[in-house]
Amino acid sequence: MKPLATLLVLAAMPCVAQSNWGVVKTFPIGGEGSWDYVTIDAPNHRLFVTRSTHTQAIDTDTGKVLGDIPGQVRSHGVAIVPKLNRGFITDGGGTGAIIVFDLKTYAVLGRIPTMPDSDGIIYDAKLDKVLAVSGDGNALMTFSPDIDLKTGKVDTIALAGAPEFLASDGSGKVFVNLEDKDVVAVVDLKTRSVVSRWPVAPAGHPVGMAIDAAGHRLFIGCRNPQRLVVMNDETGKVDAALPIGAGVDATAAGAGLAFASAGDGTLTIAAEKAGKFDVVQTVKTPAGARTMGMNAETHRLFLPTAEMEPAAAGARPRPKPDSFMIVVVGQQ
Repeated sequence: MKPLATLLVLAAMPCVAQSNWGVVKTFPIGGEGSWDYVTIDAPNHRLFVTRSTHTQAIDTDTGKVLGDIPGQVRSHGVAIVPKLNRGFITDGGGTGAIIVFDLKTYAVLGRIPTMPDSDGIIYDAKLDKVLAVSGDGNALMTFSPDIDLKTGKVDTIALAGAPEFLASDGSGKVFVNLEDKDVVAVVDLKTRSVVSRWPVAPAGHPVGMAIDAAGHRLFIGCRNPQRLVVMNDETGKVDAALPIGAGVDATAAGAGLAFASAGDGTLTIAAEKAGKFDVVQTVKTPAGARTMGMNAETHRLFLPTAEMEPAAAGARPRPKPDSFMIVVVGQQ
């Protein structure tokens, strides 16, 4: 797959929820590499998107590439810690690593050994912890953002399943999608153990996750069946399982809405009314726009993708060279 799970209050702007959404602009970026998770740095008007062997910082107003961080084998996600001027990139290639870089100069500061298939990553500012998952290692990894880059080591918590993405409620509970088990693992950071496993049925294969901590809800994108699951983060009760497009990889929450982006070129938007969630709009996006990040200040969504070559029978479509772009979705 890739931060994109920010703590946002869904009911904060009910008037925005009534607006129509659509593609408002597209930034042609180009360059080599695929793409995964998107992390938004709203105060500095930039986004970070992983591109396999490198990670780009892009201006959210102009689409200008501000920096390009090299040295990854198979990058997945980015977490940023502005108070320390540090960014962290999960690199799932080889034995696994987290690349640490300078948020101002984009220079690589060091490399922290982790586990193979290091994937989703977030920063919980309330706990002051960086949290990441290892798909092949079946583990949650945690460390302080001021970790010593020469001697520091990450702590691991066994999950007994293959994680994809995660969210934190800021009080010591971390929620992790276990794609191969069709459950959300609830981790207590105080006891460093899995305390609950909540099924996502009637959906399955959970991948994307976002949290509304104030409203006590998780928004989980599932691939089989294709559903946006709305789950109570205190009880694990599934409040809704809404139809979405194929190839979902990310969810987001904000502006009184929940969003699920899918690789088939659909962005599903859901809203709550009288205690019930329903799909209120499906935005057409370019094929391949399966991940996204939401700017909490402007409520604009940024989706990476590229122009696609026709797919051979039984094969996945491949992006055309130098056609990478960022699609911006907002209110119209």
